[in-house]
Amino acid sequence: MMMTRRILFFMMALMVSFAVSGQNKGKFSPKQFEEDLENFIVKEARLTSAEQAAFLPLYREMKAKQRQLFDQSRKLCRKKPDTEDGCRKAIKSQDKIEVEQKKLLQAYHEKFFSVISPCKVFDVIKAEDRFHRRMLKQRHDNNRPKERK
Repeated sequence: MMMTRRILFFMMALMVSFAVSGQNKGKFSPKQFEEDLENFIVKEARLTSAEQAAFLPLYREMKAKQRQLFDQSRKLCRKKPDTEDGCRKAIKSQDKIEVEQKKLLQAYHEKFFSVISPCKVFDVIKAEDRFHRRMLKQRHDNNRPKERK
């Protein structure tokens, strides 16, 4: 179960990065991606200016911490260890990172509740998921071979 989540998370992040890279003629702009994501979330969750001012700094803080954990996870997966013990340690380290990721998400959801309503937090979560799905679909559609007539 944990391995499946790890693989899905990694593949989703990888595909999103590919999806975004296709938007700017092969040049990925992390700042543009973050800006587009935030704008989409604000619009979809219908955040007011005051809510936006309180929520976005927390959201950016959470994303920065998630990136750090994701980077740690990526480093672990770069090369398969040569020994059984090495593999065991790598898996346990990966599991620990996944638990940290979930705890981080849970802690930030609580922080979000203090600045926007739980219903809007729910909308934010759904909007983020929709944004990533749209980016993946866009990437897929852009890479599809053109039909001949």
